[in-house]
Amino acid sequence: MPRPALVLFDALHTLVTPRAPIAVQYAQTFSPYFCVAPEAIRASFQSALKEVQTSSPVYGHTKGVDGWWTEVIRKTAVGAGANPLVVEEALPEVVPRLMKRFSSKEGYKLFDDVIPSLHALREIGLRTGLVSNADIRMRNVLADLGALDFMDPCVLSELEGIEKPDTRIWDKALERSAVWKSRSEVVHVGDELEADYRGAERAGLVAVLLRREGVAGDREVKEAAEDLTGVRVVKDLHEVVCWIKASSQD
Repeated sequence: MPRPALVLFDALHTLVTPRAPIAVQYAQTFSPYFCVAPEAIRASFQSALKEVQTSSPVYGHTKGVDGWWTEVIRKTAVGAGANPLVVEEALPEVVPRLMKRFSSKEGYKLFDDVIPSLHALREIGLRTGLVSNADIRMRNVLADLGALDFMDPCVLSELEGIEKPDTRIWDKALERSAVWKSRSEVVHVGDELEADYRGAERAGLVAVLLRREGVAGDREVKEAAEDLTGVRVVKDLHEVVCWIKASSQD
């Protein structure tokens, strides 16, 4: 493998993770208005998210990102057993609270290996960036957590109107970075087999699948009966740094 010039990262479950489980944070935010158990929210949230992603991909909603997330929050609360009329009355207060919470370190935290690994990659002359299926709030999250300065380019699906695994989203990232000569000099690291690994491979990049061990890996997106034969898998970002250093010396 040629010496990498650019390392791109996914955001959620790769660099950042919810500070507490999403279902718990939703339940806390709902509680002044109506009560539903985190266990019920957990299943309902996944169903609501999938439904809205399918009907309105890349945050395509007539009322923008806020409208997109309002639909997710409404469907989550009602699906978890809350009274639809009570939910509808509470949404004007609940939605802004959740949007604000998940725009900062109140809702998210960095994994412990992120800043040391980003520093290590910069120290050996590599540029680092972001390619994420996220809305503009992810920039605010990364800024609040002290990681945004490492993300150049910073490509978000909401702004591009394209989502991974569509290879055009990586094209956008590469257009904004002049440090690479060949796509084989660009590495992408993420936790989703199809969206991150397969997508980056089809874009001609060197793909790395992150599968954190223990509790840290509980929230990663794992497909049912997925086949990781031949897939380049690492357990943390320190391993990414070591692998890149070793590959560069071959």
